[in-house]
Amino acid sequence: MKTTVWTVILAILATLLFLLPIAWMCIIALKQDASQILSFSDWFAPPYSWDTLSGILSDTLLLRWLGNSLIVASLHTLLVLTLCSLTAYALSKLNVPGGKWIYLLILAGLLIPLEVIAVSQFQVAKNLHLLNSLTVLIVPGAAAPFTVIVLKTFMDAIPDELLESAEIEGAGKFMIFRKLILPISASSMFALGILAFLQSWNSFLWPFLVITDMNKFTLPVGIPTLLSSFTVDYVTPMAVSMLSSLPAMLLFLICQKKIVKGVAFTGIKG
Repeated sequence: MKTTVWTVILAILATLLFLLPIAWMCIIALKQDASQILSFSDWFAPPYSWDTLSGILSDTLLLRWLGNSLIVASLHTLLVLTLCSLTAYALSKLNVPGGKWIYLLILAGLLIPLEVIAVSQFQVAKNLHLLNSLTVLIVPGAAAPFTVIVLKTFMDAIPDELLESAEIEGAGKFMIFRKLILPISASSMFALGILAFLQSWNSFLWPFLVITDMNKFTLPVGIPTLLSSFTVDYVTPMAVSMLSSLPAMLLFLICQKKIVKGVAFTGIKG
């Protein structure tokens, strides 16, 4: 009984520690601009106003940057799941020549950070005339080694007998992938899709290097530019941060059960 009580208490404390910065951000974002802060209680004292939020939405490019981030993150996630699921299926269930060596090369890809290949990627994008386009934010990074490895590990646990029975019924390789492998792997792919979406959503270095047109900025690149045009205060940065983080927080709250389920299923072994 005591263990259960302490578990509940610790869970509540952990929740409060997680929610406190978010609550602080939202409260300060609703304060009047240039509010005077003389003591700790002044952070939370009224008056509150929507003027700062409405001004940011109407007078800046924040909504355009938000739309760019949604387009880039959504299409990037779709491309990552398509390429990586096909690759994982080929390595796991098809007799690909040199499959073990290919898998080792994919594992080695985990050791290479973006900073190491950023210059070469920039040159490739420049030669293909992709700079200052949303395409250059969507395509690079679509071959995600981590996603391939996790999906392959999950697909290895699917019994080969199940696939053989489908082949006996006349199903081809691609039909087996589409009708059998994808539905079974749906939970793990959903969790990996959320991770890919958030990684693209929060990406700063690559968009900063390849995008110079402000109309094509994503949120991580646009927000510092926006804040630099204001005088130093607390309300405006918190308001911008709240508006830009709302889509990601809502996505996580809506999909949290499927994320947990997908992570749990990914660890299943045959």
